[in-house]
Amino acid sequence: MTTWRTVVRYVRAPHVATMLAALALVLAGTAAPQDGAGASGARGTVDVLYAGSLLELMQNQIAPAFHRRTGYTVVGFPNGSMALAAEIKGGTEVADVFVSAAPSVNRELEGAANGDWVSSYRILGRSPLVLGYNPSSPFAPALRSSPWYDVVDRPGFLLGRTDPAVDPKGVLAVTALRDVARRYHRPRIATLATSTKNVFTETSLVGELDAGQLDAGFFYAVEASAAHLRTVALVGTHLAGIFTVALVNRAPHPAAARAFIAFLLGADGRRLLRRHGVLPAVSTPRTTRVPLLAPS
Repeated sequence: MTTWRTVVRYVRAPHVATMLAALALVLAGTAAPQDGAGASGARGTVDVLYAGSLLELMQNQIAPAFHRRTGYTVVGFPNGSMALAAEIKGGTEVADVFVSAAPSVNRELEGAANGDWVSSYRILGRSPLVLGYNPSSPFAPALRSSPWYDVVDRPGFLLGRTDPAVDPKGVLAVTALRDVARRYHRPRIATLATSTKNVFTETSLVGELDAGQLDAGFFYAVEASAAHLRTVALVGTHLAGIFTVALVNRAPHPAAARAFIAFLLGADGRRLLRRHGVLPAVSTPRTTRVPLLAPS
């Protein structure tokens, strides 16, 4: 069941695509089982603010599986990780769980000066940055046969990315462009890193590529896998998103929040993440002050 609170919440989303994706996630979470309760017999919702690169995976895999296992319904809101942190800090979005694509974003919510919204987080895994391309693009054959940096600066090539001001993937995309520009002496590629053209929200970039509005774009392997995108490796770089999960302090649904985090960190959640390109991280989980999964 979709409550009025859920509908009003998503109407505030700045982009229609984000609003529709969020509503679809709610519906996906309520699709099964028919009696509204999962194996544990629990009911209710959990508000999850998560990196937009996990949209397809969260909407089509994680939310339904979590609902079947527990009975809780995921009410999800996808966006750039830094934008989500700002919304939590500013009180414009209420969250039980925060899933980020960079550990550093959690620091924006830690400590009294930042509202003490997050006390600890756990690392879910890493997902390499790749170049997703449209197979119908006239540049597709070149991307399949040549290093990506030999193609993306050609006249007429439309390369999409996200905004580094609100999304860690945008930061990595700019880093990739600057690194290969310096390493391979490609000044035109360096200008792509500063261009404001073809910069999209994280939740709309896949759609722009599928619609043929872009020849290629920067994606994490996890979102490329979930969206069935054709990809090529970013030769000359070794960049990846590091996904984390945190219990938000003063969460309105703490029991459901802990159940969701436990699901992601458990065998079923890890299996879904690994299957779609979120690989185990080398670094160890970090805790700042209190255990993430404190007893309810």
